[in-house]
Amino acid sequence: MNRAMLIGRLTAKPELRYTGGSNLPVTRFSLAVNRTFAGKDGQRETDFINIVVWRKQAENVCNFLDKGSLVAIEGRIQTGSYDDKDGNKRYTVEVVADSVQFLESKNQRNNHDTVSSEPSPYDYQNTNAVNVDEDPFAEFGDSVSIDDNFLD
Repeated sequence: MNRAMLIGRLTAKPELRYTGGSNLPVTRFSLAVNRTFAGKDGQRETDFINIVVWRKQAENVCNFLDKGSLVAIEGRIQTGSYDDKDGNKRYTVEVVADSVQFLESKNQRNNHDTVSSEPSPYDYQNTNAVNVDEDPFAEFGDSVSIDDNFLD
């Protein structure tokens, strides 16, 4: 069984790209995930996990998430390798996301980033996380307008 479940914050604004042959939407980003234990100095370390998201979910991630957004990722670990320009073998590890859950609204993220008494922006165990059963688009109003050119 190959399953990965992560909660963390995006380290940068994701960028949408399209594959060459079939023109499928894809985005890659790094997720900062705190370890559950502290090191010798008493500080919790953070792992930076590479994430890949495909198709409509990739478009949603790019449209609605930004650097520092809190998300839950469920997917599978994928490994690979390639030869760099000097002929050295390099190995890759990434999580291919099957599901991306938005764990806070844009307003909560903005408040979280501006209030200095809040926990670190990479501390996913904050008290501002919303219930994932709530509508993540509730603050967008009654309707969402999508330009026809966006769907091409």
